[in-house]
Amino acid sequence: MRALLAKEISGFFSTLTGYIVVVVFLLMTSLLLWIFPGNMNILDGGYASMDSFFMLAPWIFLFLVPAITMRTFAEEKRSGTMELLSTRPVTDFQIIFAKYTAGVILVLLSFLPTLIYVISLYFLGNPKGNLDMGGIWGSYTGLLFLTLIYTAIGIFSSSLTDNPIVAFLLAVFLSFIMFMGFDFLSSATSLQTVNLLVARAGINEHYVSMSRGVLDSRDIIYFLSVIALFLLFTKFKMESRKW
Repeated sequence: MRALLAKEISGFFSTLTGYIVVVVFLLMTSLLLWIFPGNMNILDGGYASMDSFFMLAPWIFLFLVPAITMRTFAEEKRSGTMELLSTRPVTDFQIIFAKYTAGVILVLLSFLPTLIYVISLYFLGNPKGNLDMGGIWGSYTGLLFLTLIYTAIGIFSSSLTDNPIVAFLLAVFLSFIMFMGFDFLSSATSLQTVNLLVARAGINEHYVSMSRGVLDSRDIIYFLSVIALFLLFTKFKMESRKW
């Protein structure tokens, strides 16, 4: 399984696409947060806060994560190496877990450089170090769980097709539905209790809760449950090829 994990990570950076995905993410966040004027610009805000980044990140991740995961299974199917992989002494779960872990590591490597933003704000604060570090680390934890759930959705989407572009579009669609779709549905009814239940079925409600620096066990259970569900869907899809 380690060999498969290493293969997935090296395969991502063996193409120009891998570097473009990471560079585009960092470039977009840097320009929106530090260069372009507007509500997202940290310097225009007048106080040391990472709120703009954590509001922006989920939307950029809607495209970043699918771009990273779209080739995981789709490319294997298109090139015909999926059958070869199935003959090796690894289980379907090990294949899925290796590809999922590789996807998570690649996304984490993509947003790891954003810690430079935190360091910059630390020195820009007045007085120096005037930052809500508890809130920032809580928000990064929320971003970590968002990475885990988007990657699971991306892996599942890639298992459905042999076309990486289709896998990308499908992952974007499913991630958007899970992130904001339930919020839209909750606003369609006038019953407050129903609204709350529907909203809590979506990612946004739990991500916002974590972004406040509050680590609620209900939010963690939600993320882990949805991740397990999509990985299970992926396993069912892999097993269906044997039918």
